[in-house]
Amino acid sequence: MDDLQETLWEWLHGLYHGMIEHPASEKIEQEAEDLEDMFIMACFPDAFGISSPTAYYTAELLPYVADDLAAWERRMWNRESVLERKGHQYHF
Repeated sequence: MDDLQETLWEWLHGLYHGMIEHPASEKIEQEAEDLEDMFIMACFPDAFGISSPTAYYTAELLPYVADDLAAWERRMWNRESVLERKGHQYHF
């Protein structure tokens, strides 16, 4: 019985470590944030004064991403550059 309990505890600790504690989870979150930023930048470049011929068509997506748009705009203005973020991610 003690063997089973010890095995279960080890397994649960490994699961918790892999899902929450491991530094790879931060990298995955950063990569997901970068992909979201690129998608919104491609759909709504008008937010930064870049004219886009697809702005008329991507306006239909606005109700779906309106909640994320303010946070995205804040993140993009706070970044010095996208290359800096990627360089930091890969230790350059």
